[in-house]
Amino acid sequence: MNGTQSIEAPWGVSVFGAASVDAAPDLARLRVAISQTRNKPGEAFEATRSGVNRIREVLRGHRVPETAVSTSRLNLHSQWTYGGERTFVGYECTASFVIELRDLDSLETVLVEVVEAGANEVKGVEFDVRTKRELRARARAAAVAAAREKAALYAEAAGAQLGPVVHIKDVDAEQVQNYRSHSSHDSGGGEGDLTPGKVTVSAGVVLGFSLIGG
Repeated sequence: MNGTQSIEAPWGVSVFGAASVDAAPDLARLRVAISQTRNKPGEAFEATRSGVNRIREVLRGHRVPETAVSTSRLNLHSQWTYGGERTFVGYECTASFVIELRDLDSLETVLVEVVEAGANEVKGVEFDVRTKRELRARARAAAVAAAREKAALYAEAAGAQLGPVVHIKDVDAEQVQNYRSHSSHDSGGGEGDLTPGKVTVSAGVVLGFSLIGG
């Protein structure tokens, strides 16, 4: 974990502990976009705006609340092709959506209908859990227990006893997740996969203990 596991001017024993909690996902986030190219800016805006309205109609039909749909502003830029010479293609207008679904059984149907309504770019599908705060708390408690067990083993091997905790340093959960992803392979579903699989919530901590005896 690079420098996150070290403590300057050591005074006892410093250990790193990590833990993960797995849970079945109960929501999915669809990231899609619609782009339309026309000869005039106004036409590009209108074509994209119509597509946005069609997509919103699809989502209303599936009872997806407005608060679960995040839409970007309409972005416009000119499109060119580059071959023998630079040729103007038209004005491209784009809008992006982040759609949160809690009914995972409807995921595939919603995705198909959203594409049919005009979304011509699927950026990914991300699965998550609504109880992430509680799962993170469980992972943090388990990480502390893992660090304490490791420290006790080191102290016993060195002929000493653990004193009180004198230092606690949180380790960013994303670093822990990256660390674990390099050291193991997860067969659960992930971003871009329509199979939910599992969601892993990780936590890491550095504990510092004073030592008694020697």
